[in-house]
Amino acid sequence: MKKKVGIFINNNPYFIRFIYALILLNIVALILESYEGLRTSYEHYFYGFELFSVAVFTVEYLLRIWASDLSKEDKKERINFAFSTMGIIDLIAILPFYLPFIFPFDLRIVRVLRLFRLLRIFKLARYSKSLKTIKSIFKETKTELSVTVFVTFVLLLLSSTLMYYIEHDEQPEQFSNIGDAFWWGIATLTTVGYGDVYPVTGLGKLLSGFIALIGIGFVALPTGIISSSFIEKIQEQKRKKESPKKCQCPKCGEMIEL
Repeated sequence: MKKKVGIFINNNPYFIRFIYALILLNIVALILESYEGLRTSYEHYFYGFELFSVAVFTVEYLLRIWASDLSKEDKKERINFAFSTMGIIDLIAILPFYLPFIFPFDLRIVRVLRLFRLLRIFKLARYSKSLKTIKSIFKETKTELSVTVFVTFVLLLLSSTLMYYIEHDEQPEQFSNIGDAFWWGIATLTTVGYGDVYPVTGLGKLLSGFIALIGIGFVALPTGIISSSFIEKIQEQKRKKESPKKCQCPKCGEMIEL
């Protein structure tokens, strides 16, 4: 029985498509519910759909935990699944609905908990080949990305500290401390430049322009790393599809193309 359930929830195409569609519909419902007119007029429908979704996701989560020890008859496998990335995502998809019934939360906190419904989109990672590809790309490039993130943080820290000491006397409200200068650093380093905080001294303007030029290169580095890895992964997948499949001949033992 457990084996049949495991095969059904992991390999049955109809079940996978149903869960896939339900996740997407949940995202659509979350967006539509943000419109006050729709939320007021169709509140019961939204709540009914939420009940149905939570019921389905709860049953799916419990079945996955129950069938997670198929490969090894060990109860530790269930614990491993519960604390795995996908297991935690499955739990977060349903937990915010049950928490208000267990703990008496303020209405504002309940609204925040509802935002966690958006995390249900990450359940698609179990079924979407595209998301699996992106996940593998991040795993393969985590060292390079960590280096670029660290260098960017160091540059942000240095530039914000320098700008604080340069501009603090002229603009004590905008650059009251290094923490406030971080906002200017982020806006400048990412070349967004909102314009609400900007230097007025000559030295500050020079530093701001220098940081903006450096930011063009440093912020683009992670994008280049991910893009090149993505292209390589796509090409690798194409080569695997195009390469002829071979099997061993049971009579002569030679490899033959199918």
